[in-house]
Amino acid sequence: MKHIQWFPGHMTKAMRMMEDSVKLVDGVLVVLDARAPAATFNKNLKKLFGGKPVLCLLNKADLADERKTDAFLSEFARAGLPAARCIAASAGAAKQISEKVLFVLRDKIARDESRGIVRPPKLMVAGIPNTGKSTVINALACEKRAVTGDKAGVTRGKQWIRCAGFELLDTPGTMPPAFENQTLAKHLAYLGSINDDILDMDDVALELLGELAAAYPQNLAERYGIEDFSSPLAMYEQVCRRRGFVRRGGEYDYERGAAAIVDDFRKGRTGRITLENAEDYRGFFG
Repeated sequence: MKHIQWFPGHMTKAMRMMEDSVKLVDGVLVVLDARAPAATFNKNLKKLFGGKPVLCLLNKADLADERKTDAFLSEFARAGLPAARCIAASAGAAKQISEKVLFVLRDKIARDESRGIVRPPKLMVAGIPNTGKSTVINALACEKRAVTGDKAGVTRGKQWIRCAGFELLDTPGTMPPAFENQTLAKHLAYLGSINDDILDMDDVALELLGELAAAYPQNLAERYGIEDFSSPLAMYEQVCRRRGFVRRGGEYDYERGAAAIVDDFRKGRTGRITLENAEDYRGFFG
């Protein structure tokens, strides 16, 4: 797979905007994807927030491997960084997130109350594209206030959103300016956090099949009936045969096969999968 590098110009502007705005908020909600907590954790954002209280939400937890999510939550706790699993699209998400936020901001709220200051806490919502920031905001607002979408980079501008008990500052998705770890970059490609238009989706599908075969072969067997795990290409062609992605003359329709493989993973149809192991990222979140 080719070296992945994607940092559109609007993201530089977004980082500067966040740097200017962070002083206006009491704390920060960082939305991660529970299927790849390390890949969706932007260390540049952590530096930008300074001493502000931060809560990391491991969103889309219903699509992730529950055991691995537990291990990552332990790793966040070891790093002294508050974190919680989250399913922002679920009915009880608003209550769960609100309780976690109020706990993280308890000292700030107590100080304000001791001075006679009573006002809704202001929170910045930040994260990598396509982790579900807008879904988190809509859950807290109890209505659709932020634009959501499967394509990376849907949110482009800053917007304040009032909701019960909070004022939320939505920000555009931001990426690290350099992908030093190409394994993590690939994980972002699988998740849809990088614009598909700049990627070779055949390569993405092959790399994804290779990783899933090593960690979740049973998922591939159940979803696609794969029996031959000898190579990513062999698996790829089995998917094409199984789905009927075959052109006249017996040529495989790799484009449709790639789209199916990647979309099945993104939508959770391949089962509950986490691409990373917490023990490999000891100290990464500190």
